[in-house]
Amino acid sequence: MENCKEVVTPIAINCLIDVDEVGQQVDSTKYRGLIGSLLYLTTSRPNIQSSVCLCARFQSNPKESHYKATKRILMYLKGTINVGLWFPSDSKITLSGFSDSDYTGSKLDRKNTSGTCHLLGSSLIAWNSKKQARVTLSTIEA
Repeated sequence: MENCKEVVTPIAINCLIDVDEVGQQVDSTKYRGLIGSLLYLTTSRPNIQSSVCLCARFQSNPKESHYKATKRILMYLKGTINVGLWFPSDSKITLSGFSDSDYTGSKLDRKNTSGTCHLLGSSLIAWNSKKQARVTLSTIEA
């Protein structure tokens, strides 16, 4: 993979990773090792977490299409080698989290949007934003 072509996204936009019943079987031990290494790397590269977790679903029966998707993540990492979270050794590492919600913020369907973010020191390590599935008419009901 040292001489591979670099890509700008960890997973192809039109790629649908799914159970591949007819695909070529690959070595599951090698695939699990690659997934484990990528999961370890997500502590400093949270931008690949979604792609890695999508590929990790198929560890019990990996096919060639799943292996190609993990190789694409490696090609993305090669192109973004200088990107990552920085944890200065002299700073105090504290975990903090924040959440917010806008009650009936969507004018069309009156659904809430809530979000969270978590910081380790001054580095953002996790975030989430979700439109709620049901309509709430008050903060007590939400």
